[in-house]
Amino acid sequence: MTSPRRLVWDATARTRGWFVLASATAVLGSAGTLAFPWAMARALDAVVARRSVTGPVLVCAALLALVVITGALQTLANGGYGSGTVAALRRSLARRALDAGVPGTADFPAGDLAGRLSAGCAQAGSAGVTLVTASTAVLTSLGGVVALWLLDWRIGLCFSLGVPPLALIARMFMNRGSGLFLRYQETQGRISALLLEALGGARTIGASGTAAAETRRVLGPLPELSRTGHRVWALQRDTGWQVGLLIPAVEVLVLCAGGLALLHGDISAGELAAVVGYTALAMAALDQLDALFALGMSAAGARRVAEVVDQPVPAPGTRTRPAGGSGTVTLSGVTVRSGARTVLDAVDLVVPAGTALAVVGRSGAGKSTLAALIGRLREPDAGLVAIDGVPLRELTPRALRAAVGHAFERPALLGTTVAGMIAFARPDASREEVVAAAAAARADDFIARLPRGYDTPLTEAPLSGGEVQRLGLARALVHDPAVVVLDDALSSLDTATEARVGSALASAWSGRTRVLIAHRVSTAARADLVAWLEDGRIRALGPHADLWRLDDYRALFAVSTGPEAAPETAPDRDTEPGAEAWTGRDTPPHPNPHAQEPV
Repeated sequence: MTSPRRLVWDATARTRGWFVLASATAVLGSAGTLAFPWAMARALDAVVARRSVTGPVLVCAALLALVVITGALQTLANGGYGSGTVAALRRSLARRALDAGVPGTADFPAGDLAGRLSAGCAQAGSAGVTLVTASTAVLTSLGGVVALWLLDWRIGLCFSLGVPPLALIARMFMNRGSGLFLRYQETQGRISALLLEALGGARTIGASGTAAAETRRVLGPLPELSRTGHRVWALQRDTGWQVGLLIPAVEVLVLCAGGLALLHGDISAGELAAVVGYTALAMAALDQLDALFALGMSAAGARRVAEVVDQPVPAPGTRTRPAGGSGTVTLSGVTVRSGARTVLDAVDLVVPAGTALAVVGRSGAGKSTLAALIGRLREPDAGLVAIDGVPLRELTPRALRAAVGHAFERPALLGTTVAGMIAFARPDASREEVVAAAAAARADDFIARLPRGYDTPLTEAPLSGGEVQRLGLARALVHDPAVVVLDDALSSLDTATEARVGSALASAWSGRTRVLIAHRVSTAARADLVAWLEDGRIRALGPHADLWRLDDYRALFAVSTGPEAAPETAPDRDTEPGAEAWTGRDTPPHPNPHAQEPV
């Protein structure tokens, strides 16, 4: 497992210039700060002895200028170093989250992952700045302690008596606080995940009148957050009063020792002034409660970021598809598990090149899992998935994306404009190709009605579910892969519209291998072959007309009379009166590394 310390250090290495500047200015500033009381003591002794004070005053002015300049530079360096480290951590986490396919999974819900990406990375990235600042304070304090010992060993001894209790207080604070800080952030992450989930289903909650129940569910972890927060505050309170008592006691003890040394003639008046100055500097080490708290939060944030960064990423392949490959898809002994449940169980399937295969089955049969496997949007736990005889895991990412394209039930609206969304997988596509793809997906009619046509920003395009699906199909057409996987990508269209779009797609993708996740009998009827999934296995494989003779197969589509036939006659969501416009902005992140929905 990646240690939080190593994670922060790797991010720091990317901003080493700022780190070096922050460290150098911190050391120089500390040196100037330590030299200043000594210079003031020389100036005061010169005044008492009626000597010239020009030299000592100039030295004081130079040291003061050094402290001011290095302080300004350190502030600048800390800002650049901190922001650069946070940005590096966020890039690492976002890249690993997408590559490993964790967004939206049970372990990393979208809201929790967003919290790790924002607050977690910010807290972890601030660790370096906090360490530099705290180290500067400690370095200055150590210098002050050494100066006190050099001025008079009895003064140094008096101050050193406060170090053991300080170390004990700091150790107790970190031991008790580390678990509390982590628990607090984890509870915040759970609330964020529940809130994002509720916001995504806001219309359903409103329609069902369950807002009060959902509010209680989202705020369910709030008492735990409150308890943990109160324990953190109590820890800060207890540590604060302990340090608050220790510091004045040490100061009084040191100043008493300094006063006695002056009375006995062991130190001069200027040196007593230096004792006061060095005591104040030495006290900085005793007053680092805020730094300890910040470091505890940083450590907790780094641990949460490391949990995501540690997720395994499928290794990219190095091979390309054979030059004459035609798009044959092969699944050999493919098994996929989700916890204790077996989703697909030793599935063997061959989809010949140019074949339109419909995959049918009841909910939970493994249809979408099979579709994800074909594009390596999910890794099988056992078995092999290949295209034209080349295992998907051996293909380079570029070759894989060129070979397989997807259209989803809820396509993500990626890009800035409608045209950009259609050409997302191929930014170099011409306007003519974009328009042709939209026409083939029967999307050109509603695009023409948008305020600026193809150049309409997605944020200004009121789109229904069916319209978004047709844009997703147009994106898949522009992508133009050898194998097309349509994961329920026509579900929001009425039967007549689906038939028109399906016919256009069949013409546009003539000769291409197509895998269609089907819920409608009309979709299965237009396919060349039908794979019937049941309990994670292929129960039957053959033409729709042959399978239709089986009672259980017909029951899949609920074609008997009664309300179960509704899916076949449901109105198109594009034209349903009073239907709410859906922009697709609430689409959950796709659960896979390569799931940037490139088509």
